[in-house]
Amino acid sequence: MNQPRLESTADTDTVSGKPVRHESAALHVTGQAHYTDDIPLPVDALHIALGQSRVAHGRIRSLDLSAVRAAPGVVAVFTAADVPGENNYGGVLKDDPIFAHDEVQHVGQPIFAVAARSCREARCAALLAVVDYEELPAILDIREAVAKQSFVLPTRVMERGDAPAALAAAPHKLEGSFSMGGQDHFYLEGQVAVALPQDDGALVIHSSTQHPTEVQHIVAHALGIHSHAVSIQCRRMGGGFGGKESQPALFAAIAAIVARKLGCAAKLRLDRDVDMTMTGKRHDFEVDYTVGFDASGRIQALDLMLASRCGYSADLSGPVNDRAMFHVDNCYYLENVRIISHRCKTHTVSNTAFRGFGGPQGMLAIETVIDAIARRLKLDPLQMRRRNFYGKSERNVTHYQMTVEDNIIADLVDQLERSSDYQARRDAIARANALSPVIKRGIALTPVKFGISFTATHFNQAGALVHVYSDGSVLLNHGGLEMGQGLHTKVAQVVADEFGLPLAAIKVSTTDTAKVPNTSATAASSGSDLNGKAAQAAARIIRERMENFLIAKYAVDKTAVKFSGGQVRLGDQAISFAEAARQSWFARVSLSSTGFYATPKIHYDPKTMLGRPFFYFAYGAAVSEVAIDTLTGEHKQLRVDILHDAGCSLNPAIDMGQVEGGFLQGAGWLTSEELWWDGKGQLKTHAPSTYKIPAASDWPAIANIQLLERADNREDSIFRSKAVGEPPLMLAISVFHALRDAVAAAAGDDAALRLMAPATPEAVLKAIGGLGGLDAVVRP
Repeated sequence: MNQPRLESTADTDTVSGKPVRHESAALHVTGQAHYTDDIPLPVDALHIALGQSRVAHGRIRSLDLSAVRAAPGVVAVFTAADVPGENNYGGVLKDDPIFAHDEVQHVGQPIFAVAARSCREARCAALLAVVDYEELPAILDIREAVAKQSFVLPTRVMERGDAPAALAAAPHKLEGSFSMGGQDHFYLEGQVAVALPQDDGALVIHSSTQHPTEVQHIVAHALGIHSHAVSIQCRRMGGGFGGKESQPALFAAIAAIVARKLGCAAKLRLDRDVDMTMTGKRHDFEVDYTVGFDASGRIQALDLMLASRCGYSADLSGPVNDRAMFHVDNCYYLENVRIISHRCKTHTVSNTAFRGFGGPQGMLAIETVIDAIARRLKLDPLQMRRRNFYGKSERNVTHYQMTVEDNIIADLVDQLERSSDYQARRDAIARANALSPVIKRGIALTPVKFGISFTATHFNQAGALVHVYSDGSVLLNHGGLEMGQGLHTKVAQVVADEFGLPLAAIKVSTTDTAKVPNTSATAASSGSDLNGKAAQAAARIIRERMENFLIAKYAVDKTAVKFSGGQVRLGDQAISFAEAARQSWFARVSLSSTGFYATPKIHYDPKTMLGRPFFYFAYGAAVSEVAIDTLTGEHKQLRVDILHDAGCSLNPAIDMGQVEGGFLQGAGWLTSEELWWDGKGQLKTHAPSTYKIPAASDWPAIANIQLLERADNREDSIFRSKAVGEPPLMLAISVFHALRDAVAAAAGDDAALRLMAPATPEAVLKAIGGLGGLDAVVRP
């Protein structure tokens, strides 16, 4: 059988920077890509279902599981008493019990697990438990939590200048409040874990997770064993968006407890309804502001209160709310500012990471303030934004004392304003609205400046493992996770370039804590930056070993050696990379290496919240045009123009996909995805029938999406590229403000300021009708 040809004999340019298709694209579209749920199970494997709390807050008086144990197919039932180690899956604070014991703190909290011969039998049995609760008072919303001083973490304050004094001296002042909702991750692949017992009590766990190392640690602590006895593997996820950063540890720990106790494989997969009631969301926020400004709209002082629903435990709410505070400035210089951040404890599921990690909420807060100033002064909001932009040589230090060294926002916005024909369209929309009594249109241009790095500095590190085989093929393993965003493709492109090989020569293997230890989560938009650099380091070590051997063997100068086009050029002669690998192996040269990378320059004091928490900023801007029906509140995106800064893009095709997908996901957060709990703390929007994510039909008929040309990253990121995972989501803030613009056309500026997020049709009608409710809709 002929082996596939891996090397190319023709000179080729580098692979990085090319619009190469996703490494699993063909597998995705043909249904051949394997996910955790597709892993074949041993014949004796058991399936797990969870028994959940039915009250928001209460004490468990009694728990009768006799009917559960007697149900068909049931092998065993597990409660908190069956956890051999720590009954906790909280990664920051130990306040997340695997199984609730005496007290339940949200509807859906797991109380016990059932292991049965089939998934159906386990799920049916879990419904047979008899639980007697003493119901306790439940705090279900943010305002109530603030009033009762119910917090999962202490309130934080960040200040610069003297906001109270500057407010008192400001010629103009505004006060206002704003509400923004949360968002369910709605990943296509739900939470799932498969635990496989190994020799001597060890476990291999396949987990759909963005953070294998945290899952490894939590499982080891739950079992009372060392981390080296637990290996976490994940080839790919069917979406994550932050929802698989901290929360998969719960399901992996339960699967591990069952598998180790019973000595057989155990699988836990949630259905959609259970997934939505049991897992955390994007944090919803309440915002109060007082802003002082001059006659031109330049902000002189801002006093801002941010309060978020964290749920019953801390989870990742600390860093999420910290990032919200960091991103309150967006692209604007705030000379005198005070930000108060309340991290509210409510008796609802604990909210968690979500694409943007608090950044979108902070940006939406300041954009709402800017919009309010513009409406007070009867000026175009774009003028207000420009007047408050950071400068390049002055007015260029953030409220957390980081100098903005790479500021391109003004130039980028100017370019987008011209290419989108913003001013002419704004004038045309005003004329059209004057002639249209029912359908009103709106337009808005909003910018994005998003900091790239984990604010927890120690997470800004990565490792990789590269093997070159004697036939010239390369196996790459790194600590990053593929969740559809193209990370494996980009890192493979980096390694291909280091060896001068075509992409087909590089194979990326399953992410595995047994191969690359102590990994950071694939989050904070840092996957390519961190893992690309680590893989590059490993490849360069191997290439240097090969170079040194070949220089000695062929008696050439180092400058005469070039890896390119699948060949190694040695002065006037050339051999294939495969031959170079074979000769190096035969000469006992090591063709395997680890690589490591730690992000430079960053430093941050979590106590003072001052320093340089970010390596660099990614920029972008969007112009959105919408139309609303003033009779029904229905609305539609008509057009979007986006210009986004990806630096020297590693893969323009993948980056464009991230920009498009991020924008539409952000639009869903701000327009259609409404989370609604009833008075008993039950989430009623827990399925596609009641929770509306954007569909293909929601994509604007006209969409002009561009990556900024001739862009560069002044920092030494991987091939001078910029992160593109999270920043595009915030481009959708333009959609919300375009809707406010349309509402203003229908019922005035005060109505626009009444529009809250998500701007569902009901919210649009309420804003137009004012406090009188939906009956007061303005009609022709």
